[in-house]
Amino acid sequence: MSTPETTAPVRQSTAAFLKDNLRDYGMLLSLVVIVLFFQVATGGILLKPLNLTNIILQNSYIVIMALGMLMIIVTGHIDLSVGSVAGFVGAVAAMMMVQYNFDFVTASIICLIIGGVIGAVQGYFVAYFKIPSFIVTLAGMLVFRGFMIAVLSGRSIGPFDPTFQKLSSGFIPDFFASEGGLYITSLILGVALALLLVWQNIRSRARRQSHGVESEPFGFFVGKNIVVLAAISYLAYLIASHRGMPNVLIIMAILIAGYGFFTNRTIIGRQIYAVGGNIRAAELSGIKTARLTFFTFVNMGVLAALGGLVVAARLNSATPKAGSGFELDVIAACFIGGASAYGGVGKVTGAVIGAFLMGVMNNGMSILGIGIDYQQVIKGLVLLGAVCVDVYNQRR
Repeated sequence: MSTPETTAPVRQSTAAFLKDNLRDYGMLLSLVVIVLFFQVATGGILLKPLNLTNIILQNSYIVIMALGMLMIIVTGHIDLSVGSVAGFVGAVAAMMMVQYNFDFVTASIICLIIGGVIGAVQGYFVAYFKIPSFIVTLAGMLVFRGFMIAVLSGRSIGPFDPTFQKLSSGFIPDFFASEGGLYITSLILGVALALLLVWQNIRSRARRQSHGVESEPFGFFVGKNIVVLAAISYLAYLIASHRGMPNVLIIMAILIAGYGFFTNRTIIGRQIYAVGGNIRAAELSGIKTARLTFFTFVNMGVLAALGGLVVAARLNSATPKAGSGFELDVIAACFIGGASAYGGVGKVTGAVIGAFLMGVMNNGMSILGIGIDYQQVIKGLVLLGAVCVDVYNQRR
C-alpha cells in the first residue's frame, strides 16, 4: 500500500510576494517615496512637528469619511453626497449651538442621528428601489447643498463653544512633567500603538499559518514590523515634540481599529465584500444583499456627519462653502488606497494610506508654492494612475 506524499508549502521570495501583493503594498511604498521626496524638496519642513500636526488636522475629515466610503465602494456603489451632507450637518450644529444654545454633546448626538437618517433615505432608494447610487447621491449632493445654504441663509455662523472646538483643535493632556517641550503621554501612547500593531501582526501570521494559509516570507515579515515599529515611534516622537497628540487623532485611531476589526473579523464585514465581489452569488448563498447595502449607506451618513462636525470645530464656524469638493478627496483616497472600482476589493489601511498620501501631496505642493491649478492636475493624474493599477490587477 503506497503512502500519499506530503508536499511542503511553496516558499515565495520577497520579490515574488511583493509582485503578487502589489495592490496591498504598492500604495504604502508610494506614500513612503512621496514623503521622502517632499521632505528633501522642502528642506525638511514636511516632517517638522508643527507641520506634521497640521497634516493630521487638515486630513482628519478625509480619513473619517474614507472609512465609510470604502464600505460603499466595496459593495459596488458610490456616494457623491458626502461633502454636502458634512456641510449641512455642520450648519445644523452651528444653528443649534450658536443660535439655540444647545450643549455640544446633545447637538453632536442629534447631528449624528441626522446623518444616519440621510444615509438611510439614500440607502433605501439604492437598496430597495434599485436606483443607481450615482443618481441617488448626485441628487443628494444638490439637495443637501441647497439645504445647507438655506439653513445658513448665505452667511457664516460661529464661533462655537471652546469645548466643542477641542474636538478638532484640542490635544490630549500630558500627565507627566515634560522635559524640553516633549509631551511624554503622547509619546507613550504612540509607542504603545506601534507595539500593539506589531503584536497584532504576529498573531495574524500565527493564525494564518495554523490554518495552512500562505503568509509573507519570514524575512520580509520581520523587516516590515521593524519598519512599522520604528516609523510609528518616530512619528509619535515628532508629534510629542509640538503640542502632543491631537484629540481627533485618537478618534481616527479608534475608528480605524474598529473598522479594521469589523471588515476582517466579523461575518457582516465579510458579507459586504461578498456582495461587491459577486452580488448574484451572494444572494444565492443567503446573504441579505439589500439590507447590507442599506447598512453601508447609513454608516456613511453617520461618518459624513462626524466629518462635518470635525470640520466645523476646526474652522470654528459653519460656512456656505464647507464640504465643497470633499466627496472627490474621499473617493480619491479610497481608490488610491487600493479599493477596486469594480467592488469587492479594498482595505481600511489602504483607504487611510490613500487619504494621507493625498494630504502629504497637498501639503508638500503648497510648501513648494505650486499653484492650486497644477495641484489639481497632479492629483488627477495620481488618481488615474491608481485606477490603471486596479484595471491591470483585474486583468491579471
